Amino acid sequence: MTRMLTMDKPDDRNRLDAMVQGVIGKPLDRPDGPAKTTGTAKYAAEYTIDGCVEGVLVTAAIAKGEVTAIDEGSVLSLPGVIAVISDDRMIARPAQGGAGKSPIRNVRQVAYRGQPIALVVAETFEQARHAAKHLRVAYREDDDGLLDPHDSDAPVEVFGEPVRQGDLEHAMSTAAHAVDVTYTTEGHNSAPMEPHASIAQWDGATLTLHSSLQMLRYNIKELADAIGLSPDKVRLLSPYVGGGFGSKLGISPEGVAAAVAAMTLKRPVRVVMLRQQVFQCVMRRSETTQRLRLAADADGRLMGFGHEARVSNLPEEEFAEPVTQASEFLYPGKDRSLRVDLTRINLMTAGSVRAPGEAVGMQALESAMDELANAIGIDPVELRLRNIPDRHPSEDIPYSSRKLTECLKAGAKRFGWNGADRRPCMRREGEWWIGTGMASAARVHNLNEAQARVTLRPDGTAEVASDMTDIGTGTYTVLGQIAGEMLGLDPRDVEVRLGDTQFPPGSGSGGSWGAPSTGSAVFEACEAIRMQIAERLGCAEDQLKLKDGFAETGNRRIAFTELLAGEALEQVGHFKSGKVSESFATAMYGAFFVEVAVNAYTGETRLRRFGGTFGCGRVLNAKTATSQCMGGMVWGIGSALGEDLVFDKRFGHIVNPDFGEYHIPVNLDVPHLDVELLDERDPAASPLQAKGVGELGICGAAGAICNAIYHACGVRVRSFPMTPDKILPGLPDV
Repeated sequence: MTRMLTMDKPDDRNRLDAMVQGVIGKPLDRPDGPAKTTGTAKYAAEYTIDGCVEGVLVTAAIAKGEVTAIDEGSVLSLPGVIAVISDDRMIARPAQGGAGKSPIRNVRQVAYRGQPIALVVAETFEQARHAAKHLRVAYREDDDGLLDPHDSDAPVEVFGEPVRQGDLEHAMSTAAHAVDVTYTTEGHNSAPMEPHASIAQWDGATLTLHSSLQMLRYNIKELADAIGLSPDKVRLLSPYVGGGFGSKLGISPEGVAAAVAAMTLKRPVRVVMLRQQVFQCVMRRSETTQRLRLAADADGRLMGFGHEARVSNLPEEEFAEPVTQASEFLYPGKDRSLRVDLTRINLMTAGSVRAPGEAVGMQALESAMDELANAIGIDPVELRLRNIPDRHPSEDIPYSSRKLTECLKAGAKRFGWNGADRRPCMRREGEWWIGTGMASAARVHNLNEAQARVTLRPDGTAEVASDMTDIGTGTYTVLGQIAGEMLGLDPRDVEVRLGDTQFPPGSGSGGSWGAPSTGSAVFEACEAIRMQIAERLGCAEDQLKLKDGFAETGNRRIAFTELLAGEALEQVGHFKSGKVSESFATAMYGAFFVEVAVNAYTGETRLRRFGGTFGCGRVLNAKTATSQCMGGMVWGIGSALGEDLVFDKRFGHIVNPDFGEYHIPVNLDVPHLDVELLDERDPAASPLQAKGVGELGICGAAGAICNAIYHACGVRVRSFPMTPDKILPGLPDV
């Protein structure tokens, strides 16, 4: 049976707090941890399948033009080579209801350098890689490719609906204090630990794909559309995913290529992207240019607020980095201007990467807010406290909950923040300038439709099943805790099965909506089972207590095994967000505090302390939530100090397409991370009263580091990442 829950209004029943098992919120270990740490958890490329052959993608060597010939004979005689596949089914088509287009475009038309154009299949990976490197391809290269997002010839479109309220120019000219600054951020790569990989099997009727994917409910439609099958003839399996960070939201090139090859050759085909190919042909975060205009009165209250950005993408792609997403709701200003312009260029596809929008928008905004605080001569924490609006400043709707004030105050106290004297270059230890900085954190809360099946087995244990994925975020753990709490079971007695499209379609992992969405589907299925149990006991559901495998009502206490008498109880929960999202502005909030040391001679920055305080609704598991916040803070360090996707503007290729040259933070770059979670309940967020948390920890983090660098040495860097070459010229004489 299926039970539907559409959330059209806040759910203030607070059901989880009424349960008695006492496992929600606890820092329980991950049940999948032992399998991962012992190497027995199988990832996409690790399945042993008889007769499986290996494929390696061939990518375009020009930025724009056409493939005029692929000389298959140039490699077919090489040892082990089976086939060269360049098939029209590798052309991307929009998937109905899907997450977007496949990154494989028309294999004859080249839109960017690094675009997949063919697949070489051989008996071994080494043979396939060797042949792929030697495949002769002829091109007709266009001379009008645009490779620089700042090129004045590049076409520019307005993305979405700009916000224009009042007269920002007048507010800026008449303000007691005003800041008008431009910040830039470079492109980023998702950089998941597990490369994109797929194994395809075709039995003549059904295609089975082991793949590393985040959103199976959409991916199955995308793949089916690409290869010309109906979705019921496709099965996707992604039980373990070694990170995604947005790069695995849509079906990716190797998955489509493996499927086409398996159907063509009637043999299982494994395709694993080289690390360089992950960088070159999956997706990037767009670089940004952001103008911030802040106009404040004599008391530091914002009267005017402007945030305008320019980003880039390929021609015809629908995505644009939503840079101003947090600016729409975070701070006031009756005179407002918010706008995102989209430049069309011939670099690889831009898409969702690690908290799209706020990740780069917040770091620029929070740096500009620090500049405003310095101009006014006010504690940056106090400036933010004075600028927390009562209602959404653009849409004039109420906030469902708003923990920013509490996060700012609690975080400042925990860090030992002293905002009394913010003059730079006031503290030095040997050759290091020492400074502190802070920033607000904010991330919009999203929900997505989800289903999950819950079965209470005759032996008194339970099973949760959904095609929902766990990309390292703790989904196995949290869904088991929700079911355990609702059904009165130790989570160790709840088996969670994920990542299989034969299970009900979950929300997928993305947008920080996984736990509140698929978790709500599990919650709803458990409520239906509780009603079945209550009916068997002849009592109202709210008079029922389920704990440790027993059902209690009044003076009666009966074990599940006796109550079920050999029969399983099974329900499918179906959750939809409904109209509640239209009535409230719902978001997660936080505050960052950081201490840095800047070398007076080299401009090197080292982090000494880094704290984050967050309000994200009900915490479902304190350990997994803390880990998620820590991970976001680490990505904030990368965005602040190292990550820079560098393109050769002559030819369009990435010059740092690996972990040797693309600088993500490593252990020595990361200080002790102090995370504090503030408990709250938000009835408009979900039936669980929980919000997302996965991406919150990055949103604003780099801005806090920027502000600390300025406080330490007096250098205001408005170009991220803030590498030593950008700091060194402005350092004071020593």
